[in-house]
Amino acid sequence: MKRGRPRKHNPHIPAHVDQSALPRGIYFDHRDSGTWYTLDLDHDNKQRRRNVAPASVTLAELHNIMQDRAGADRGTLRFICDQFETSAQYKKLSASTRKDYQYCRQVLVSIPTKVGKPLGELTARRFTSALIQRLIDRIADEGTPSKAAHVLRYLRRVMQWARNRGYLDQNPAQGIEAPVERKQRRLPATAAMAALIDRAKARGMLARNEKGGCPGYLGFVMEISYLCRLRGIETITLTDANELPEGVLTNRRKGSRDNIVRWTPRLRAAWDGAKACRAKVWVSRGTAIPIRSDRRYIIVASHGGALKKSSLDTAWQRFMKAAIEDGAIAAEDRFGLHDLKRKGITDTPGNRADKQEASGHRDDSMMDVYDLSRPLVNPSSD
Repeated sequence: MKRGRPRKHNPHIPAHVDQSALPRGIYFDHRDSGTWYTLDLDHDNKQRRRNVAPASVTLAELHNIMQDRAGADRGTLRFICDQFETSAQYKKLSASTRKDYQYCRQVLVSIPTKVGKPLGELTARRFTSALIQRLIDRIADEGTPSKAAHVLRYLRRVMQWARNRGYLDQNPAQGIEAPVERKQRRLPATAAMAALIDRAKARGMLARNEKGGCPGYLGFVMEISYLCRLRGIETITLTDANELPEGVLTNRRKGSRDNIVRWTPRLRAAWDGAKACRAKVWVSRGTAIPIRSDRRYIIVASHGGALKKSSLDTAWQRFMKAAIEDGAIAAEDRFGLHDLKRKGITDTPGNRADKQEASGHRDDSMMDVYDLSRPLVNPSSD
């Protein structure tokens, strides 16, 4: 076994153990009757102590213990997940995807098993498709099918990565039946959407610490997301470089095609309003204005820098909760920020092909998700 740097002599280590030949990563605690222990990092990167043997063990037994631990650790699900998180493929993922994967990882490795160990401590090579199917079904049966679906997607990704790099002989997560997730395709009512946009603009003019106030950018985010058919993250990452003479150049994610949304009086007013709100923040905070246009975000946070998606989501939830409590909209009219994109696509004039071109979706099937309009057609005969 590979040894670390030479150890300093420890007078407390039992005399029958040759200190110069100790395996790397094992230490001796002389208190009480004496204990050999190791130090491991948990999922939160915190060091944890684990006692592995009493003081009476021999040097050979200590080597066997450490060899067994190394062999077991390399084959566990936790070890494979750890290796995946240090890979270049994982680091290229978006922050939101990594956050979702970390959540799914913690769910998986902590699942209790009949052998008395959590799932993360079991050897991944012994996993079967039947075992994984039972796990996914169990999570889904707890009333959380979306959680089960996320965990399954994560496990497929990790095990395929491990198979391609020799950690596993096969990917037992392939072919597993995914749970049916709840479909939540809400279409905001026109009146409710208009009321909330007006409310956000009015409340955004209040002082930040004034009761009933909301971030000044929120109303403009809603307008631009709806008019340009954008996700929230796409709206808050628009910059001055996206402002073209003919319209707004989109920056769509998930493989959608970018397009240019022509200027209308309403879109121009929302765009200029967002820039005026940004200028007000920059002046009050004394923010250094970036020279490059692609670094000047249209939507900025209260500190003058780029707005995080998590901050936008928090602001939206607070705004929506307050609107319902105040009676501005009914509870059943509640919708998510992403639903504004669905509303924008549905309200786009033209046929299905026109809507698909405007939305940037490459796959025609996505229109079943985002276009909830009902075509007006002629009868079969006069």
